[in-house]
Amino acid sequence: MASRTVGLAITGVRPSVLGGTLVDITLTDGGDDRPSLAARPIWAEWYQGPPAEPNMWAPHDSQGRAAWLDLATRAWRAPAPRPDRSGGEYHLDGRFVTDVPGLHCAIAEALLGPGRYFGREWNAFKDCLCGGFGVAPPFTLTWHDSEVARRALADVVEDPEGRLSYFEEIVRLLERCGVTVVLR
Repeated sequence: MASRTVGLAITGVRPSVLGGTLVDITLTDGGDDRPSLAARPIWAEWYQGPPAEPNMWAPHDSQGRAAWLDLATRAWRAPAPRPDRSGGEYHLDGRFVTDVPGLHCAIAEALLGPGRYFGREWNAFKDCLCGGFGVAPPFTLTWHDSEVARRALADVVEDPEGRLSYFEEIVRLLERCGVTVVLR
């Protein structure tokens, strides 16, 4: 599935409350890089393998969707072994794009399939558009139910000048990189 290093140190040992030769150990908390509690159901879903159905990320809240992206990042860390595909038309199901992690889950799913990785935030997404992740511009992205994201992300601003919403910035970036974006 994926691996994650969590630094732990034993800080105490005592005879176990279960008896016998067992011992109970006390560990440090693992630091700030440990998975969030929202990751547990995501890891359980992925345990038998990456998702094969679309929108399995959609029922999760924003923290769960971020955990989904974290696992997708780790599961698909190596770039695609074959050359990128260009051209063609991709369809983004925008019904569940209500936050930034959801936007990145939906874009990756539209371009590469369920559970895949194509950036988890602005800079990573921009890097993926440069190639090496399975698909590269030019292509057409038809974004169905785009108004859901436009409304949900209206107050999310990454633009240093504060003029454009995250949704508008993503659409503008796609277009600058050679993607024909059709908003429906």
